[in-house]
Amino acid sequence: MNASTSEPARHIRLTSHPGQQGPTGAPPIQWGAADALARGPIVGSTTSRAQRNVIGTHSGGYGVYRALAVAAGNLVRGHRADLTNTAPTDDIGPYPQWSDAEKIVSIDPWGASVQSVYADYLARGYDIRPTIAVTKAHVHLPEVKQAIAFQRLQPDGKFLLEDGSAVVTKVAVEPVWWLPGVARRFGVKESDLRRALFEETGGMYPELVTRSDLEVFLPPIGGQTLYVFGDIRDLANPMVTLTARVHDECNGSDVFGSDICTCRPYLTHAIEECIQGAQKGGVGLIAYSRKEGRALGEVTKFLVYNARKRQEGGDRADKYFLRTECVAGVQDMRFQELMPDVLHWLGIRKIHRLVSMSNDKYDAITGSGIEVGERVKIPDALVPADAKVEIEAKIAAGYFTDGGVMTEADLAQVKGRGLV
Repeated sequence: MNASTSEPARHIRLTSHPGQQGPTGAPPIQWGAADALARGPIVGSTTSRAQRNVIGTHSGGYGVYRALAVAAGNLVRGHRADLTNTAPTDDIGPYPQWSDAEKIVSIDPWGASVQSVYADYLARGYDIRPTIAVTKAHVHLPEVKQAIAFQRLQPDGKFLLEDGSAVVTKVAVEPVWWLPGVARRFGVKESDLRRALFEETGGMYPELVTRSDLEVFLPPIGGQTLYVFGDIRDLANPMVTLTARVHDECNGSDVFGSDICTCRPYLTHAIEECIQGAQKGGVGLIAYSRKEGRALGEVTKFLVYNARKRQEGGDRADKYFLRTECVAGVQDMRFQELMPDVLHWLGIRKIHRLVSMSNDKYDAITGSGIEVGERVKIPDALVPADAKVEIEAKIAAGYFTDGGVMTEADLAQVKGRGLV
C-alpha cells in the first residue's frame, strides 16, 4: 500500500534527538552559499522524517490546522503537494544579498523557486515545499476610488484600471529562521535564543535545545505579504524611484476601519502614493507583516484599549505607552531587526520615498545598508479624531514629523472618547 494512504503507525517517533536520518539522508544546509544547490533545500516534511533538516514544519502556525485536518480525517497524512504550474509569475533574483549570510536570516531566498532549483531533489522523492509564492492580482479599495473621484489619481489602463482596481504583483512569504544569524541580529547567544524559544513556547520544539546540528527553524508565526505596483524587477534598480511602506498588521483598522488608530488611513495613503509613483515611471511596494497589536496580539490590544479608556482622566496621549506596558510588560514586541530581510530579498538598495513615521523601521532599514531618501508622514487630514491620542503620543516619543512636538502638558490635553 502507498505510504501516503496507509494507516499511520500507532507508536510515536520522537524527533528530539539525532539519529533520525535514513538511507536518503537529510540534505545539508549551508546558509549564505552562492547558489541554491550549494545552500541546500529546506525540508520540513512531517512524514519523510529521514529528509528533515529543520526544526518545525512548513506553513508556520497553519501547521496546527493541518494537524486538525489529519486528525479529523479530512486530509490524508503524507499528502504531497502537486507543484505543477505553481511557479512564480515573475522571476525575482538572485541578487547579491542572497549570498550574504548577514543580510538575510529570516526567510529562504530560494523559497519561491524550489520547483526549478531543486527539481532533482523533488524527482528523487524529497518533500520540498515553497515558502514563497508570487502571483498577480487586482486590488479594489474604496479609498482609491475616492482618490479617483477627487482627481488625485487618474486611471491609466496599466497600473490603475477604469473600475478603480490597481494591478499588482503579490508575494506571500513564510518565515524561515537561520538561528545563528537571528541570534547575531539581536545581539544574543544562540544558546540563549534557543532556550527562550523552547521555554516560551511551552516546550513545543525540544529540538531547539537538543539538536544543535539543526540550525534552521520554521517558527509558528505569521509571515508577510508584499504588494508591488509596477515592475517588480525595478525594486532592485536604485535609479528607479521607489515608494515603499512597511506596514504591521492591524486587523481592527486595516480590515474593519476602527478609528482608534491611523493604521488603515496610513496604509491606503501609502497605496495611493505607490500608484502615483508607478504612474510616474517608478515602482511602489507595500510590505505587510503579521504582527497584530505590536506583536502582542489582539486580545492584549483590546485589554489595553479598555485600560486606556477607563483610566483616571480618560484616554490621554501622555499615558498612551504606559497602559500598554502595564498590561503587556513591554511597549512593543515587533522588533524590526528582521524586517529588512525581505527588502534585501527583493534586491532593494535604496528607498527614495519611505511612507512611515516609525524611527524603529527607519533605523532598521538604514542600519541594514539600505539608503532612505524622503520620509512621508500621514497627512493630518487623514488622522481620525480618536486616533489623535496615538499619533501625538508617537510624535512626542520621537516618531518622524515635519511639524511641531507637543509638551507633556499639551499631551495631557489630547484625549480620546470613552468606551460608548
